[in-house]
Amino acid sequence: MIKKEDVLGKLSNVLDPDIKKDLVTLNMIKNLKIDNNDISFDIELTTPACPLKERIKKDCLDQLQNLGKEIIFKINFTSNVLPYDKKSMVKNIKNIIAITSGKGGVGKSTISSNIAVGLSKMGAKVGLIDADIFGPSIPTMFNCENEQPTFKKDNDKNMIVPIEQYGIKLVSMGLLVPKDKAIIWRGPMASSAMRQLILDVEWGELDYLIVDLPPGTSDIHITLSQNFPVTGSVIVTTPQKVSTIDAEKAFYMFNQEKTKVDVLGIIQNMSHFESEEGKKHFIFGENGGLDLSKKLNVELLGDIPIEKSVSESSDNGYPIVLKDENVSNIFEEICHNIARKIAVSSDNSFFNRPKGK
Repeated sequence: MIKKEDVLGKLSNVLDPDIKKDLVTLNMIKNLKIDNNDISFDIELTTPACPLKERIKKDCLDQLQNLGKEIIFKINFTSNVLPYDKKSMVKNIKNIIAITSGKGGVGKSTISSNIAVGLSKMGAKVGLIDADIFGPSIPTMFNCENEQPTFKKDNDKNMIVPIEQYGIKLVSMGLLVPKDKAIIWRGPMASSAMRQLILDVEWGELDYLIVDLPPGTSDIHITLSQNFPVTGSVIVTTPQKVSTIDAEKAFYMFNQEKTKVDVLGIIQNMSHFESEEGKKHFIFGENGGLDLSKKLNVELLGDIPIEKSVSESSDNGYPIVLKDENVSNIFEEICHNIARKIAVSSDNSFFNRPKGK
């Protein structure tokens, strides 16, 4: 008769492809059940966006088949996104991801929107803050410009109830002030608004909170990095030299002692345009983002071409990642890369979590 120890012994030979430790040591095997010739168990991942599920499953079956050809195995995948900082003042938000750029006009908000929706499509609970307080565009990209958040009392404090669209909880100053009013604030007021958009919102439980920061380096960036446990940042650039120069400044801002945030990687947007004949045209130069990632020794998380469908989807309030388009696959791969970087980071890996039963 097969015992649990026999199954776990075989599974201890299966390594997590990213972490390079076995599934048993990492406490990933859950709910192991043996019923005569039926063996079932769950594999608990640190992200629902894991792109290597089939590989892990195949490696498990290759090891387990030695227990007997007549045995039927049922393997189920679950996920438990781990918090970056268990002592965080931000309750129920496991990871904060800052999306930034050195200069405006590089498609940062479009990318923020699609990252949020892409992670949600993969099964994660996601929130999105439009922290570009002076130029909010997220309401347009989510087709909720005419909606307004509601408020609820929580211990005598008014809490904002975020708008929910496409599975994303989102807040934006664009939803809190009239569309025909410009926000003219000095730095301290903008910083205060940044804190309120995190602390005074009824977020519920989130795996990832995406923060779409304004371009450049400002008080808002400083407030976020100094007051909240940001898991990591993503820097958006085009290949153009004037864009990569400013993107490099954004990188070094997050590497200063007082504003230290891990840079998960760089996304190169508008990398090229492909004609109907299949010829690539490098309108803004070639490989500027790739060269910058090599110079700074960070990962190039994705390379997004110029596609008319991307801008049209943003203007129509329906993120492109929700559609069956070639560029949608690129955004999904970017989401996989971000989730993987977070899952295997030294501060947020399996290594130090307690053993489960």
